[in-house]
Amino acid sequence: MSKGLRKGLTSYGDAGFSLFLRKAFIKAAGYSDDALDRPIVGITNTASDYNPCHGNAPALIEAAKRGVMLAGGLPMVFPTISIHESFAHPTSMYLRNLMAMDTEEMIRAQPMDAVIVIGGCDKTLPAQIMAVASVDLPSVVIPVGPMVVGHHKGEVLGACTDCRRLWGAHRAGTIDEDEIERVNGRLAPSVGTCMVMGTASTMACIAEALGLALPMSATVPAPHAERIRIAEQSGRRAAAMAMSGGPRPSDLLTPASFRNAQIVMQAIGGSTNGLIHLTAIANRTPNRIDLDAFDALGRTAPVLIDLKPSGEHYMEHFHHAGGVPALMRRLGDHLDLDARTVAGGTLRDVVAAAEEVPGQTVIRSGTDPIKPVGAMAVLRGNLAPRGALIKHSAASPSLLQHTGRAIVFTSILDMTTRIDDPELDVAPEDILVLQNGGPKGAPGMPEAGYLPIPKKLLARGVKDMVRISDARMSGTAFGTIVLHITPESADGGPLGLVRTGDRIRLDTAGRRIDLLVDEAELARRRAAQEPTPRPVWAERGYARLFHDTVLQADEGCDFAFLRAAPKPPGEGSAGP
Repeated sequence: MSKGLRKGLTSYGDAGFSLFLRKAFIKAAGYSDDALDRPIVGITNTASDYNPCHGNAPALIEAAKRGVMLAGGLPMVFPTISIHESFAHPTSMYLRNLMAMDTEEMIRAQPMDAVIVIGGCDKTLPAQIMAVASVDLPSVVIPVGPMVVGHHKGEVLGACTDCRRLWGAHRAGTIDEDEIERVNGRLAPSVGTCMVMGTASTMACIAEALGLALPMSATVPAPHAERIRIAEQSGRRAAAMAMSGGPRPSDLLTPASFRNAQIVMQAIGGSTNGLIHLTAIANRTPNRIDLDAFDALGRTAPVLIDLKPSGEHYMEHFHHAGGVPALMRRLGDHLDLDARTVAGGTLRDVVAAAEEVPGQTVIRSGTDPIKPVGAMAVLRGNLAPRGALIKHSAASPSLLQHTGRAIVFTSILDMTTRIDDPELDVAPEDILVLQNGGPKGAPGMPEAGYLPIPKKLLARGVKDMVRISDARMSGTAFGTIVLHITPESADGGPLGLVRTGDRIRLDTAGRRIDLLVDEAELARRRAAQEPTPRPVWAERGYARLFHDTVLQADEGCDFAFLRAAPKPPGEGSAGP
């Protein structure tokens, strides 16, 4: 098999000329023949002025390059799409698959024997891991790391759990304009991803749990020198993999590793988005994530990490307590420690080397968990025939069993227009319902599932209500929120049949979400629905590709044509 500069030659009909021309042009950059004869490690550059989360990417690239060269390889940096959560319109999830395609095709198109992907902000790590799983080239993941905490009036702040809490206080009138502006300058005090257990931190932990990132990669704060050293070490490891040819993602992404990742996701109080992304990653391999198996794992794996929004601490505290290796030590027999890692050994080696930090309170033991069961539960019922998700570790216990009257918003625009209307007929015991917030309906399944509490209820001190949608929510959010209802409203799902005044029953313990309307009435409503034409926003280009081929939440919201063929029945699964 061709390696290095000879790999994947441009087609000119003459392989010798193709190599001659390639070397002639690359020598214009000053490379010597000695350098050009080395194994090549590609390094993605996801830095962007629009992406402060990746503000340390240039430093990580330089460190990774140094590591590659110290180990005898040739680093080659190449750009890909960069997605930031709060700068992507209409939503970052809409662009995740585009970034995955871009990364995959650039890895395939350019000569490299191994690749390092550097990402962090919510959708970038999933997109990159989806890409490397599809290409199956030796790969190392480097998360950019979480930002450090902020402070305000003696209180520790974290984006974006405290963003939402304090903005809610501002909407309720308890924080004035001047103070919310001061808060605005203190919530994100450094480069890096959100320092709570949001989607970015969840996916970084999952990268470690899957064995795709070096130990401690998930938790080192972005500005710390240790983050730079991990990047250098990752470069060394990538160069060694380029020379040996492995391990490849297909060697690491096994049923055991996907099961481990699901347990870690439950134990860290992970983002609900993480399940969508892990499902999409698994679908790029012959493995699959089974929602009922995920729920079963959550019944046995407790939440052990005392981190916002399920607990009190922040990512830097998790790091100083020993990070993911220390967590995996506490999880013990819940995990398959014989799963291989990109470091060259197994998780058993990682756990054996985990630091034991005396007196730390961030990583709990199984006898003293934050929650006795995992962070998330899968719901089914006549509202969610193919499933829905609730992060019950970050919900109000009193609302986990609840029946209420539906207050329906037919779109995000409808919700935005009416939620704070003083004339809105709404009470604290009602259930807020958002329709058409899913992959096709919104589009892109935005984080609109965190429906705001109506202002007039906020003024009465109401802090939580049951909220239901086919949208997503930020992993940093707190609340009794049912998400990812599948099929979505715009794809003919029963959520689109709900009308204001209907009764809905949430039974988290029984894993049910049901619309209490008789079948005859639902059949009448269904028959009266008009067929949904392709919307104007999806007339051309990527938008049309997205609308016509995106899958539902239970299948990872990837494009149908990008999935790998599943394993034949009986050859293992990624569940219990």
